[in-house]
Amino acid sequence: MNELSGKLSAIEAEASASLPSVKSAEDLKVFKAKYLGRNGLVTDLLKMLGSLPAADKPDAGKQINQLKEKLLSKIGETESKLQSLSLDEALKTGVDITLPGRVFSEPGRLHPITQIMQKVQEIFMGLGFSVYEGSEIETDYYNFQALNMPPDHPARDMQDTFYVCQTSDVRRQTSEELLLRTHTSPVQIHVMKKFKPPLRMIVPGAVYRRDADVTHSPMFHQVEGLMVGDGITMGDLKGVLTEFLHQMFGAKTNVRFRPSFFPFTEPSAEVDIQCVICAGKKTLADGSPCRVCKQTGWMEILGSGMVNPKVFENVGLDPAKTKGFAFGLGIERVAMLKFGISDIRLFFENDLRFLGQF
Repeated sequence: MNELSGKLSAIEAEASASLPSVKSAEDLKVFKAKYLGRNGLVTDLLKMLGSLPAADKPDAGKQINQLKEKLLSKIGETESKLQSLSLDEALKTGVDITLPGRVFSEPGRLHPITQIMQKVQEIFMGLGFSVYEGSEIETDYYNFQALNMPPDHPARDMQDTFYVCQTSDVRRQTSEELLLRTHTSPVQIHVMKKFKPPLRMIVPGAVYRRDADVTHSPMFHQVEGLMVGDGITMGDLKGVLTEFLHQMFGAKTNVRFRPSFFPFTEPSAEVDIQCVICAGKKTLADGSPCRVCKQTGWMEILGSGMVNPKVFENVGLDPAKTKGFAFGLGIERVAMLKFGISDIRLFFENDLRFLGQF
């Protein structure tokens, strides 16, 4: 025991003498490891307890633990002094410690396409429309034939459509091609076959076409709209779409309807809005010509029309008694006009510098 007491006194004296030389957190770490680490001097004494007589173990253990507590107390005091000195040094350099800490990560936010998609749904739901969804893989019948597009229609060309595979129905003894839907319009066929009018619906979702340039993408998002019931006219179509465009782009935005052609509507109309870049003036503030609208003052925004009677016949409805209108708009195009974006590919590159602006 006398030998142990002598070792304890020597270790304490040595630690007290070397502690003033500790000038940094790294020095303190080395000091702590020397005396209290896994192979430290005090730790080695604890390992020796097993070799002592049973009668001496309690007193020896008490003395070793007392030294350990003293060293831990001195280490804590030294650590506080080092932190205080570090703060004093920081204040001397002119650092304002009252400033808030730096934020290295920004909170997440919705993608601009998602923002516009939600805004479109919000507007039409406010007008009484319900939201439906459908499969992105469709049959040739629902994507084309039921929408009055026969096999020789240009839209069915392989340059426009991604065909997946051939499928067979053994019971009906038929074979039909599967494809990635080129529009969300097939959902209106499914819904009209399942539910009776009146119907007021929109169908948001991804669609696919063999296109890729600054204004087209092989995958993009579309919202199909359909309103079917008694006595629906072109006036209802114009009223609903004008209200939608005013809520999306502003109440003062001018809207015009131009005659057009779509196989599943008759009559059909393209809808334009006043150019959002030059405000319909055809020139910019600096007098240069507006290249976005090509100096026309107008920008195409969506297609629409009264549902073709043949489409009603394909779903088992009497075209003499049932009337309705349909429309379709590209979400990316709306977003490009809404945010003033010139390249559709920016939406899919996931560049945080771009996404952070929304």
